[in-house]
Amino acid sequence: MATISTLSDLYISELKDLWSANDQMARALKKITPQATNAKLSQLLEEAQTGIADHTQLLKALIANQGEEVSKEHCKGMEGLVSEALKHVLEQPPQNGPVLDALIIAQYQRMTHYGITGFGTVAAFANALQMEDDGRQLKDAVDDLYDADELMSELAEAAVNREAAEE
Repeated sequence: MATISTLSDLYISELKDLWSANDQMARALKKITPQATNAKLSQLLEEAQTGIADHTQLLKALIANQGEEVSKEHCKGMEGLVSEALKHVLEQPPQNGPVLDALIIAQYQRMTHYGITGFGTVAAFANALQMEDDGRQLKDAVDDLYDADELMSELAEAAVNREAAEE
């Protein structure tokens, strides 16, 4: 990790950290998605993987546009969230399908909330650095993450949690 002495340095470091976080979440979702028993949940998880790939391409472009080496810095925060998700979903899963689906949604949302805060933070940095185009693109990514999170909440509240409660 490079020495951070300016907001610009911090901005680049955080972009690289988010790239790592995205990659880790994408790998986790590839393992978690086949475990989902609810068809809508499976669909949303597949769509999330596409969104993560799009956001990763954005991060790479923003790093390159700063004239920086296009590389990532390992994100220990997401590492912990992914470890927990995989432990609960793959190593110690509930046997009941709806309860497993509720667990998958909870783990997905934890990882997504990490992304919301990370992308929101770098959007604020970009705006402070008067990089309005970067800020707008990052804010769009935040909006995408909020939308995905909201869809998961709606699915949980309308179906999955109710089904899990009936078991």
